[in-house]
Amino acid sequence: MKKKTRSLCRFSLSMAGDLVGQLDGMMKDKGYANRSQAVADMVRARLVEHHGQMGAHEIAGTVTLVYDHHKRNIQALLTDIQHDHGDLIIAAMHVHLDHHNCMEVLVVRGRADAVKQVADRLIAAKGVKHGKLTVTTTGKEFGR
Repeated sequence: MKKKTRSLCRFSLSMAGDLVGQLDGMMKDKGYANRSQAVADMVRARLVEHHGQMGAHEIAGTVTLVYDHHKRNIQALLTDIQHDHGDLIIAAMHVHLDHHNCMEVLVVRGRADAVKQVADRLIAAKGVKHGKLTVTTTGKEFGR
């Protein structure tokens, strides 16, 4: 049986006037057509953040790493970790920032707890200057 999509639901919000003014300013700056679009976008962003903290929830995202490729064994170590987790790392891009520094952006997808564990290993690898896991949604929880 086909899953039924939910209809539009209306509800009212009450908030301080100065907060509404700031919302209206942000809405204009970002090009939202109305407050409903702006609030829905903020709710989705918080839901993505919430789901990213739930261990069994499937997430997608990127792990960005910056490192000095002259640092002994760093490339081999990062490659080994990536090969150990090919089920979670679905794509990779390597960029030469300058003569010494490289950036890798790894696209990840899987259970939040597993993705975070791999990201932590990569970021903590000796020789990584900076690393960051950015979590987003697979899109499934927001329907069509």
